[in-house]
Amino acid sequence: MLASFYQNFLEKYLNKAQLITLKMLVWLLQNQKQVKIERLAATLPLPIQQNSRRRHIQRFLTLNALSVVLLWFPIIEAIINQHFQVGSQLTIAMDRTQWKENNVLMVSVIYQKRVWPIYWCLLEKDGCSNLEEQQKVLRPVIRLLKKYKLVIIGDREFHSIELGSWLHKQNIGFVLRQKKDTTFRQNRQKFQPLSNIEIYPGVRQFYTNVNVTQKRGFGRFNLGVYWKRKYRGKQEKDAWYLLTNLPDLNTALKIYAQRFGIERSRRNSASEQCSKIVKLAATIWKVLKLALIDLYV
Repeated sequence: MLASFYQNFLEKYLNKAQLITLKMLVWLLQNQKQVKIERLAATLPLPIQQNSRRRHIQRFLTLNALSVVLLWFPIIEAIINQHFQVGSQLTIAMDRTQWKENNVLMVSVIYQKRVWPIYWCLLEKDGCSNLEEQQKVLRPVIRLLKKYKLVIIGDREFHSIELGSWLHKQNIGFVLRQKKDTTFRQNRQKFQPLSNIEIYPGVRQFYTNVNVTQKRGFGRFNLGVYWKRKYRGKQEKDAWYLLTNLPDLNTALKIYAQRFGIERSRRNSASEQCSKIVKLAATIWKVLKLALIDLYV
């Protein structure tokens, strides 16, 4: 059921009985397509009472060995090393999603219009993340992928100049979409909102060494502005305002556009090898997510 690639890693951290339980859970998740302990306990193929099966699953999911750092990091690092050369550039996407009652902040690597989750955390609140939470989820990823050149991309939730400045100090590239009411200035002119920039579909502009927001002490970065022209009768509602420390607009646009390729590509089929890796990684991710959520229930 599990490829030898995964089994080799899992055997280092789980004993034989735990590995069998994991395999059964993976099989059940693929067949039942539900992440509910009661449902999994009802169908778990063990010759014990259902309540005992439920407690068995709960004990398994609270194992110290089911740590994202211990169990998942070696796996995702090996996958990345197989598909990227050391020293090459990786596009790292930050995203937040509301999964039922759970607010999940996630960092993923983009590969062939797919994302592979690297690290995540559950926010103990509703709504947007703050700088401290964003740094918390990024630090382990930066340490894990220190052999690569990273570029962090994020939508308007991650627009803060504080985040951009923090990444820049660590020699990390970034492209962060800004809200149109964010203020900026160039060459000591007056601050004005980004919405004041005259921009039309199909037009792009690039401003270098600009101050973003009126907060002091964050240095200057570059600002790319682009509004996609109408394509197949569809017109993008808003222009992109991109804060970046990358040197040119084309590079920033190409990297940030990968975010939207992810959404569109969900309807398309990737290569067979990539699809298998994504499915297996996603399955193990579900098991680990179960473990995290179980701790908060």
